[in-house]
Formats: sequence, C-alpha cells, structure tokens
Amino acid sequence: MGKLYVIPTPIGNLEDITYRAVRLLAEVNAVLAEDTRTTGNLLRHFEISNQLIAFHLNNEHKVVDRILSELQNGMIYGLVSDAGTPGISDPGFLLVRACVDAGIEVECLPGATAFVPALVNSGFPTEKFVYEGFLPHKKGRQTRIQKIAEEERTVVFYESPHRLVKALTQLQEVLQEGRRIAVCREISKKFEETLRGTPEELITHFTQHPVKGEFVVVVEAYK
Repeated sequence: MGKLYVIPTPIGNLEDITYRAVRLLAEVNAVLAEDTRTTGNLLRHFEISNQLIAFHLNNEHKVVDRILSELQNGMIYGLVSDAGTPGISDPGFLLVRACVDAGIEVECLPGATAFVPALVNSGFPTEKFVYEGFLPHKKGRQTRIQKIAEEERTVVFYESPHRLVKALTQLQEVLQEGRRIAVCREISKKFEETLRGTPEELITHFTQHPVKGEFVVVVEAYK
C-alpha cells in the first residue's frame, strides 16, 4: 500500500517552505500538481527533478480512481496546489476522502495557508473563529453576508480583487455600528499590507486606491 503526502507550498515568499516539504517533493514517486507549470517553477527553484501529474478541479473526478489504484499498488504521491495547503479552497479534498475511505495512509504536512496569518494579524480574538472560504458569487451570497453579521466568532473569508468593494459594501449594510474589519493583501509577498477599520473607512480607501492582489477579509465578531 502506498501513501499520499499533502504538501503545503509557499503563498508568496519561497523561504516559507519547510525543509521537510522540499525533501518529500524530491522523494515521492510523483507530484500531483494543480498547475504543472507553477509547480515546475517551484521544483526548479529548489533544484528538484520529479514527475509532475496534473490534478486540478477540472480533472480530479476523472483521474482520482486511477491515482487511487496506483496508491493501492504502492505508489507514494505528493499532492500540492499552486500555493498554500491543498484542500483549503483548493483541489485536494476529493482525493484525501477517497484515500481515507480506501484505507490508504494520508499525511498532511503543516505549512503555509493564507487565512491563519490574516486572522492573527487582524488583532481580533482568535480563540474561536469561522473560516468561510470564498463567498458565493451570486446565489446565496447575501444570505451568507447576513450570517456573518450575526456570527459571535471572528469570521475569515477570501475575496477576489474585483469583488472586494462589493463585499465591504454588503457588510456595511448589515454590520452593527462600529464593528471592525481587517483586510489583508498579498500575504507573504513584497507588497503585503493589512488595513483595519470600519466598512466605511475601508470602502473609502479601496475606492481611492487600486484593488490589486489576493485578499483575506477578517470580520470582528458580533458582540
């Protein structure tokens, strides 16, 4: 019986990868990659030569049975996404579940993921929090926004640049007066920054400045 390693990769600064992750990327029989070009660049940076197999949202249902069969026959695979920890708003859950159901050992390495540093850096309580991933684009979005307004724990979610102001505006409409938000941009990258304030203050900022990069939004809990 083989084994699946779930291997986090850097979300920005390449120094964020662990020694163990680098070793395993070289030692596994092959690396299952969300984008083989992106992972290929990462492997070349660390002077690793290994086989890359495409495993992404568009093909995972088609190839999971074949990969599962190979794992059952003794193959050892590493699973990576383009950045961060596979399965956290990235492909990976389907394969991990299939391995667990089939009795194949899965080991997930600790490592980079965007919402944890954003949560800690927000300055809001961290002993209890809710991770929402990406909010729905259309159907169900307003319902989710309303639930965030009523949530008694700190809430963390991802948002794209072209929907950030929309999300802040929707939150402005339902949040209690004075409730704060932290918007974290480009975590672990050159232009990383965290902006904190009320929805109104953040909307003013982002309507006056270009909205670029990858964003994590942290909402203070309802009190």
